[in-house]
Amino acid sequence: MSNGKDASAAESSSEMTLKECLDECMEALDLFLNNHFTESLEMLRPRVNESMYHALIYATVLEMQAMMTFQHDDISNAGNTMKSAQEVCKRFRRKSQSLANKLGGNLLSEVQLHAEVCYAECQLQRAALTFLQDENMVSFIKGGIKVRNSYLIYKELHSYINSHHCLKGPSHVQLEGGISFGIGAFNLTLSLFPPRILKVLEFAGFSGDKEYGLSLLHDGATGLNLRSMLCALLLLCYYTFLTFLLGTGEGEVAEAEKLLKPFRLRYPRGAIFLFFAGRTEEIKGNIDEAVALFEDGCKAQQTWKQFHHMCYWELMWCFTYKRAWKMAYFYADLLSQESRWSKAMYVYMKAAYLSMLPEDEDRPFGEDEVELFRQVHTFKQKIAGKSPPTEKFAIRKARRYKHPSPVKLSVPVLEMMYMWNGFSMIKNCPELTEGMLQTLVEAERTLLESPANDYTMDDRCLIHMLKGLCFRNQGLLQAAEECFNKVCSSEKKIRFDHYLVPNTLVELSLLYIDQGRRDEAIKLLNKAKHNYKEYSMESRTQFRVHASLAKLKANPGEEDTHM
Repeated sequence: MSNGKDASAAESSSEMTLKECLDECMEALDLFLNNHFTESLEMLRPRVNESMYHALIYATVLEMQAMMTFQHDDISNAGNTMKSAQEVCKRFRRKSQSLANKLGGNLLSEVQLHAEVCYAECQLQRAALTFLQDENMVSFIKGGIKVRNSYLIYKELHSYINSHHCLKGPSHVQLEGGISFGIGAFNLTLSLFPPRILKVLEFAGFSGDKEYGLSLLHDGATGLNLRSMLCALLLLCYYTFLTFLLGTGEGEVAEAEKLLKPFRLRYPRGAIFLFFAGRTEEIKGNIDEAVALFEDGCKAQQTWKQFHHMCYWELMWCFTYKRAWKMAYFYADLLSQESRWSKAMYVYMKAAYLSMLPEDEDRPFGEDEVELFRQVHTFKQKIAGKSPPTEKFAIRKARRYKHPSPVKLSVPVLEMMYMWNGFSMIKNCPELTEGMLQTLVEAERTLLESPANDYTMDDRCLIHMLKGLCFRNQGLLQAAEECFNKVCSSEKKIRFDHYLVPNTLVELSLLYIDQGRRDEAIKLLNKAKHNYKEYSMESRTQFRVHASLAKLKANPGEEDTHM
């Protein structure tokens, strides 16, 4: 029985130092938030093989780096480190066939309870990394299986700590923080998932409760424990990014600002918080203020250059909204040289910005957009056979330029801006929307004056859809509806850009939602959901369909009515 003795010896030594471990990890996180990234990791590294909290927080810092850089090697490194952390946590768990048996029989020691929550958190974070790697369904399923296991542990722990069996040790607040983070993250994340994915994940009949998840994360973010910062960051990501990429483009700016306030006071030069402050200003339409904050975020630290890339990406879009094509090109060029996330995407954006300039205007660095478009496919990533969906989209669009005398893309920048939900970002800024509309009207005029070709109808439909978005921003709902209907009625004539119709149906449904035309909106969303397959960026569109149906609180009967 020496194994049992070893385990109890490990447990008794760790029990003595549990509070000490937690205190040191809090200190390391504090360093991290003050831009002392290297010192933070150095403080944690010596104990990653013996302390579950050092292992977990070390892996968490690497995961945050991966989530902010989107670089495949960072994601892979974080995943391996999180897997090792899970092994460390496993050593401290009670050996039993199931958690229910552990909790139902003898009381668990404080260390064993913390081991359960840390183990579940490792699984949850590994699932998040799986989703980050790719937006296709296989990744969601792989990640979802990990989420499911993790959730069952959290659920049982939640019941246990609220029962009379649970003895509250000195670090009980930290334990509660861990469980709030897990159940909150789980409910919020699953609430974003379309029902068909939940069914595949064996969550049939279950969907996350978004409001419950948000309230638990808010409680966690305002508490003083190791997970409060994780709760805050997850909420900030949700309010300022996920609602735009996978939702209906309504970021909760007031909530994000309220969350940010204490962190901005405590870490005034914290690069992460400068970044989120910039993002909230961007959503509000205060583009110049956003630019200043992103620039500050770059100046605040020089250790992790990858953080700069996040700021460059946002700066590129800020100058896009202002139609400052050369400035936007400058940031796309910086990214193409420094960031490894998606060189094909950056080169495509460089070409796209140059193509927006008048033909007689000098190109920066003497570059030529036709040549750049022709290079895009050569930068395709083949990491584990995957490339980001937006990269696949860029490569497909750039194919036009393979022809010796190519047909020019009409508004490639505005099309990609749509893919990142940029038209929602400028809805509070009438002059920016007006500028976009001018660009679209000019592009439409050019199209009408040019001889018809294979791409004419696709280009016209794209312009109609984007004009519809501008009109909706301006409150010209009748004009917007007409534009969207023009796309839908041209469906049979679209030859290449098959994503246009399902996306236009989503936009038209959002217009109907604004007008209180609920039943018509549900009908369109179901059509988008069921009638279109295998088009560009399909996963993202399906998430937006789900978010729109959730907004309408459509019941399953209404949701699954096939057209």
